[in-house]
Amino acid sequence: MSNNYFNRQEKEKLAQLCHKLLALMVDVVQNRDFYLIKKVLKNAVTENHCSRDRFGINPIIHNIETASLLCEKISPDRNMVIAILLYNLCQSGFIKIEELAMQWGDDVAKLIKGLLKVHTLYSRQAAVESDNFRKLLLTFAEDIRVIIIMIVERLSLMRAINHHPNEKYVRDVAYEANYLYSPLAHRLGLYVIKSELEDLSLKYTNREKFTEIAHKLNETKIEREEYIASFITPIKKKLEDSGFKFEIKGRTKSIYSIWNKMRKQKNDIDNIYDLFAIRIILDSSIEKEKADCWTAYSIVTDMYLPNTSRLKDWLTIPKSNGYESLHTTVLGPKNRWVEVQIRTKRMDLIAEKGLAAHWKYKGVKSENDLDAWMNNIRDILEAAETGPMELMKNFKMDIYAKEVFVFTPKGDLYKLPLGATIVDFAFNIHSRLGCQCIGGKVNGKNKKLNYKLNNGDSVEILTSSNQTPKLDWLNFVVTTKAKNKIKQTIHELNNRASELGKELLQRRFKNRKIEIDEAVLMKLIKKYGFKTVTDFYHAIAKNKLDINDVIAQYELLEQKLTDTNIEVRSATEFTFNKSDYSDQNNDVLIIGDNIKGINYRLAKCCNPIYGDDVFGFISADGVIKIHKNDCNNASHIKTRYPYRIISTRWSGKVGTQFGATLRIVGYDDIGIVNNITSIITKEKNILLKSISIDSNDGLFQGYLVVNVSDTQSLNSLIKKIKIVKGVKDVQRS
Repeated sequence: MSNNYFNRQEKEKLAQLCHKLLALMVDVVQNRDFYLIKKVLKNAVTENHCSRDRFGINPIIHNIETASLLCEKISPDRNMVIAILLYNLCQSGFIKIEELAMQWGDDVAKLIKGLLKVHTLYSRQAAVESDNFRKLLLTFAEDIRVIIIMIVERLSLMRAINHHPNEKYVRDVAYEANYLYSPLAHRLGLYVIKSELEDLSLKYTNREKFTEIAHKLNETKIEREEYIASFITPIKKKLEDSGFKFEIKGRTKSIYSIWNKMRKQKNDIDNIYDLFAIRIILDSSIEKEKADCWTAYSIVTDMYLPNTSRLKDWLTIPKSNGYESLHTTVLGPKNRWVEVQIRTKRMDLIAEKGLAAHWKYKGVKSENDLDAWMNNIRDILEAAETGPMELMKNFKMDIYAKEVFVFTPKGDLYKLPLGATIVDFAFNIHSRLGCQCIGGKVNGKNKKLNYKLNNGDSVEILTSSNQTPKLDWLNFVVTTKAKNKIKQTIHELNNRASELGKELLQRRFKNRKIEIDEAVLMKLIKKYGFKTVTDFYHAIAKNKLDINDVIAQYELLEQKLTDTNIEVRSATEFTFNKSDYSDQNNDVLIIGDNIKGINYRLAKCCNPIYGDDVFGFISADGVIKIHKNDCNNASHIKTRYPYRIISTRWSGKVGTQFGATLRIVGYDDIGIVNNITSIITKEKNILLKSISIDSNDGLFQGYLVVNVSDTQSLNSLIKKIKIVKGVKDVQRS
């Protein structure tokens, strides 16, 4: 390789690393593979395709260190090692994926594709400590081996940056390792890697506390070793006497673990119990594993008093990541608490190297939760003939197949259901953003509202203050929040428009000096074909109906109802003085006079009843129409047709009932309508003919049509209804 690329120290380190890696991979990677890789790397260096990153990290040395670490900590296959060594060359464009597949195989190309895809996430500047980022990372990787490579690579990097001059870079890497890679290592059962990542993370983010604990442990090292030896000695003898083949390891807990206990217990290191951990590793056959572990447990607890509340049985039900062990905490010599872990060699291998040690795939279906997915693949068997990593090639990383993860331009990460669109994303961020959404820029390109988002998309929402939700949005949005907000907003907009339409119509009627008869208006709305009053007013507000046409149709309908649908009464209730007919000033229509045979109609525009001040109006067909003097149409009739007005008065009761309409407004309380109708049914000589109620925003407005004999009975009924709880107003309509 180029003499200018490596400094003297790096050359020496490179030679050592290559020798070490060759020794570690002698049974996995062929010499031909190493020869080809060396040749490619040399050409890449010559053509400047192996540049150091902006923090001065040498990619060749870093990748060889990662590959060596992978061999030490896990049992990798050939393809994982080759992928690590060639990844940077694909990233720089020196080798194309197609060429790589032809030279080293499709599986190597698949692993590098996963690494390249995951690398794109870091360009988004997302918050790696978010759970969504971890899920997206798993989704992008597509292969569990990619995740394992990344975890080991991060440990290699953490080891390398101990004395890096850029403190911010070191702290960022440390935080990322603690929030992202350490939890992933834990889930995969890579406890040794997890523990070292945590220790190094604490060292780089809180060096003072790390150094304090490390010094304290170093000062007491001899004392601790002596204590552990004294604790172990009687246990070893008893296990040997029982015929067990075993190994016992004694250790002090990790610095990070001790620091965590100090924080939780709010104590210093001297007051932290179970600071020591003893591991008993039995050489047992699979059939006798559990029985042997429990026998060893009884031997330990016979010697030392156990804390029963600290017993953890992961033999009966292993952890979701495959971890199997029996943990107990006992009171050792000098009243010190000691944690004892009991497991077999097979279990210890899994604890050290994770599920990769003995993995078998059994057809995993998509799950929403990583723990549930891990449960499905926890079938641990003895290593397959082809090696454990071979079993992992077919793993489907589709645990979040029903979800999609997308970024904002600032790097914030959001989780949405599969099939979510730009509109769903906008509503997920903020309702106002969703309501004003007109499209979006996805990865820098303009997309329509119904564009379905993909994992890792970077989405910028485009808005307009003139935009409002449309009904057709409901055809493509998938989130409940978007659907509900669209429906709610459209309903509110329609109500607002309806109120505007109502106001416009009332104002125009007032300008024309026409009083609105609700009954006539309802018939007109029905004639137009609208199902609700809201739809009718909404159509007016949106100019789908011309107000002038509505008013014209209203007047025609009112005239028609006045002329043809007004109840015809027998002339026996009215008498007419024919001699006075020619004298317009003295013409009087007196009820109960001797003249018979004159027909009359009670005008529906005011519905006069016995006791009202009334007047008669001779219509074009010769029929006398009886109006109230305060009828809305009275002024117009008397001004335009004074010569057709006939004085009329009631002369006495005739035992007839008259129809009257009452308009009631009140609070929409339970039972209020029943209370009103109950009053009416109890009244003598009053009959309820019909009732219509319209409720909105906690208030109701209703119209009651009753048959009464006179105004006195009607006024009495109105007074009684007014005192009903919840009634705000009662007016004769």
